[in-house]
Amino acid sequence: MTIRRAAHFVPGANEKMLDKSLNTSADALILDLEDAVTPENKDSARTTVASWLETVDFGRKERVVRINPLDSPWCERDIEETMGNPPDSYLVPKVNDSNEVARIHELISEHEMACGHPEGQVKLLILGTETPQGLLNIRDLAANARVDALTWGAEDLSAAIGSRGNRASDGSYLPIFEYARVMCLLGATAWGKQPLDTVFVDFNDPEGLRAECLASAAMGYTGKITIHPNQIEIVNESFTPSGEDVEEAQELLQLFAENEAKGLMAFSFKGQMVDVPHLTRARKIVEMAEKLSDWG
Repeated sequence: MTIRRAAHFVPGANEKMLDKSLNTSADALILDLEDAVTPENKDSARTTVASWLETVDFGRKERVVRINPLDSPWCERDIEETMGNPPDSYLVPKVNDSNEVARIHELISEHEMACGHPEGQVKLLILGTETPQGLLNIRDLAANARVDALTWGAEDLSAAIGSRGNRASDGSYLPIFEYARVMCLLGATAWGKQPLDTVFVDFNDPEGLRAECLASAAMGYTGKITIHPNQIEIVNESFTPSGEDVEEAQELLQLFAENEAKGLMAFSFKGQMVDVPHLTRARKIVEMAEKLSDWG
């Protein structure tokens, strides 16, 4: 189980921001070679990120590199230069269909073989709604075995379809973007991959972020991308099971074990009937709590 509550963006050539990010509680750091880097600085930023992968101690944090889109002049070089000391994962933007995912998979496999790295070790996080084609094809984007999470983006989709914004006056997503959010969740969980919610761009609105995180967690998302260090603790807290949730899940697992010994998989618990879906949910909660406890 990979835990990504806060997956935090770090501009790909900013040593100061990397140093600050290493001291946060983010579960993953996304070293950005795409939007945070101007075209004339792509080569130098790539070299810097490759050096970070080789020399910097990230501790338990997942090392994610956001590469440039497959159809850009930089994508293959991004992979080639960073695979000497590979990241844990690549975040792939502006994906249009499963064929593009397969091509990225092949490129990484070639470099894993050439560099003597274990096959399939490097995972993919797919940005699935940044293009209209990606949203239309999102049902299959997480099917590839290398994909570990599916996330979505409202800003690039807004630009691609020509919308004037992505939220209504009350802060809620406009219908097309709420659809993208829902389809990302389904597209991930249909293949047993992590659904990772998109950024909350107003980093001066902590309460808005908290409300969105709690709604996202209630839907089934298990983490969120952050763009400002002040967002990380709110995101982590929102996607971490509470002590009460963990105690209830542990109690439920014990009762399932006792009832299963009697040949029962459905029984009453605190005034409600529970069965296999509740068992699955309880296992996930306990598994996450145990892993977080191991991290200290």
